[in-house]
Formats: sequence, C-alpha cells, structure tokens
Amino acid sequence: MNGDRLNGPGHELGAFLRSRRERLAPADVGLFDSPRRRTPGLRRGEVAELAGISSSWYAWLEQGRVRTSEQVLRSVARALRLDPDETAHVMSFVEHAAPSEQPPGWVSRNLLSLVESLAPNPAVVLDPHWDLLAWNSGYTALLTDLARLAPKQRNLLWLVFCWPPARTLLASWEQEARSLLGQFRAKVARHPEDSRYAEITEELLADPDAARWYSRRETSAFHPSVRHFRHPVAGDLRLRYVKLAAVDEPGHHLLAYLPDDRTTEEALRVLVG
Repeated sequence: MNGDRLNGPGHELGAFLRSRRERLAPADVGLFDSPRRRTPGLRRGEVAELAGISSSWYAWLEQGRVRTSEQVLRSVARALRLDPDETAHVMSFVEHAAPSEQPPGWVSRNLLSLVESLAPNPAVVLDPHWDLLAWNSGYTALLTDLARLAPKQRNLLWLVFCWPPARTLLASWEQEARSLLGQFRAKVARHPEDSRYAEITEELLADPDAARWYSRRETSAFHPSVRHFRHPVAGDLRLRYVKLAAVDEPGHHLLAYLPDDRTTEEALRVLVG
C-alpha cells in the first residue's frame, strides 16, 4: 500500500503542497527561471515569499511538523495557484472540533422508504466510505443486483473501478472515475487511521488507472451534473445526480439519479417495470 497515508493528516497535507509546488514553473508566478535551476517547480522559499510567511514555517508545513491557521493555508493556496477543489482540500486540514462518531451501518425505516419511493428513478444511500447501505429497484436495473455482491463489494468505488461493465456503462468513464477517486483521495487524507478507507485503497491500487491517478494526489469535490449511461437494454440514458445529506442520520447521503429528458424518463419506466 501507499505508505504516505499512514503518517497522519499533517504529512498528507505536506505531501500534497509539495506535489503542487513542484508542478509550478517560476514563470507561472512571475519569477525568473534560471537555466541552472535544479529544483523541479518552485523552491520552498519562493512559495513562502509569495504566501507572505517565513521559509522555515513553510518548510515545517510541508514536513507535517506544524498546524496552521485558515488564513495561512489560504495564502499558501493562492501562492500555489490551486483551483477551487484543491483549495477546499487544503482547507479541510484546518483543525476544527473533534470528529463525530462513525454513522451506523444501517439506514432508518424512513430513509429506506424514501429510497424505495423514488423508483423507477435510481437511488442509493451511501455512508462516508461510499459503501452502499440501501438501494431501490431503479438502481438495481441501472447497474446490477447489489444483493448478489459480497458485502465489501457493495461500494461505489468498487463498482466504478473493479466491476468490469462500468467502463462501458459510463459513457465518460475516465472522467467519472477520476472525479470519484479525487473525492475519495481528499477524504482519506483526513482519516489515515480509518481501516475501511485503508481496505478500499488497497483494492483500488491494484487497478493501474486508479494507482496512477492516486499517486498524482488528484482531488475533487462532488458537483451536481448530468451523467451519460450506455445501458445494454435501455440504451442511452441521461441522468442528473443529486446528493443530499441525511440530517437525522449524520454521515449518510442519499444519491438520486433523475432523468434529464423525456426519453430517459420513459426508458427507466420500461426498464424497471
């Protein structure tokens, strides 16, 4: 497994900052690029100067030796030209209150009833590890009967990377897979001690695509969007992803797939009916 996850959040933050520092060229931030420069990307001192902090403090930050404030991390994010998702990832390392307890591995009767009532529109309940706790007939018809999978395989990341039909079912598989992995990478960074995250990561890294993207420390956030499916029975489907937090079940999310056009709406009715 990738050992950099086992040294705590501070180490992961430092490794992420270093990877983004090394991808920047001096010219990207208005600095002179000497032909004799041996350091890939920017030097630590250059980032520190751009961020308005001391070189020693920034070095300690990359080494995972210090905790720092939201203000400092925002300055570093601007200096490194991070995009909004990368900035959000960095800001997630600001120390807040103690994390809440892990949510239960089951869903309430109310939430289960809501999921079932959304059929024929596919819907599922996810826990923080992207494990699938409940699903409806629409989700089964769109993908596969999750009840026939081993419990550890009832996971959205496993379905996208380890379930072979996903690569043809999702018309933009690479884009979808990288986005999901980026969301997972950002979450894992904050919970290096979590055994379920470690278990999922180990299985994912056996896939060459996942291992390559994971090593680049790509991060992303969930954005509502339209996904294009090429279903072997229903044909082309365009579905809008809607993700909602369950207020009365902290840590659980409802993910619903809503038809984006009349053709998809009718196709789902036929597929499930």
